[in-house]
Amino acid sequence: MVICKSSVLQAARSGLASLDDPSITASALLGHVLGLTRAQVLARPEALLTPEQATAFEALVARAALGEPLAYLTGEREFYGLAFEVDPRVLVPRPETELLVDRARAARPARVLDVGTGSGCIAIALAVSLPQALITATDLSAGALEVAARNAQRHGVVQRVQFVLSDLLAFCSSNPSDIRLPTSDLSFPTSYFDLICANLPYIDPDALRTLPVSRFEPRLALDGGPGGLVLIERLLRQAPAALAPGGFMLLEIGASQGSAALALARNTFPGASARIERDLAGLDRLLVIETH
Repeated sequence: MVICKSSVLQAARSGLASLDDPSITASALLGHVLGLTRAQVLARPEALLTPEQATAFEALVARAALGEPLAYLTGEREFYGLAFEVDPRVLVPRPETELLVDRARAARPARVLDVGTGSGCIAIALAVSLPQALITATDLSAGALEVAARNAQRHGVVQRVQFVLSDLLAFCSSNPSDIRLPTSDLSFPTSYFDLICANLPYIDPDALRTLPVSRFEPRLALDGGPGGLVLIERLLRQAPAALAPGGFMLLEIGASQGSAALALARNTFPGASARIERDLAGLDRLLVIETH
């Protein structure tokens, strides 16, 4: 027995009507089951499914209807034109984070530290875009680093990205004059970084409890402590010891955090230039600190 693709798609769209994009989600899930792109799914409405394929598709649709992110269901998400493996151990990459990569690329740093790397999307996008850069990427989650390492392998940058299990900059020496990279199979010729960038958790825990994202994505990657800026403030206090002279920082923030983040930056980097940049939606999104 075979089942018509158009009929299962129609049923899936109805079942996903509560989502913002039921048609896109349904066709993406069907493409995942059939090993086709979404365009191929839409171009071949007469295609048939086996009962096993139909059962697998229905199971994915049921999970999507409960709010589980599409990226977790397919195991993949595009970021900066690259396909990244994702699973529930890492945050799903968001389009607004591409602003950070844009700004970093424009400055062409040679030595980069990506703090809280998650899936590795920032570090790997920079490694692909900046073939001369050496990048260290840290995370507190060993599971996240496993995902990131596979993504680095996937995109052929394992020789220029090293992954380190660390709570923010804990891997650095406490002596500001003796910052060293951690032990690694890679031998990066640097003690300081031209760029420190991060998309750290920045959601207040009370607000997080009301958001659908908290049901599926890792709390470790979302909870920014009271007010949302606890981790960002910690990183700002640690960063001067690891930042090279003339180096800069790029930190993603929440849309309502611009003024508070700017105040923290000016307190910890009193001699630097600090500003907030907005994303394509006109929302505060990026804290930029440039030292002299």
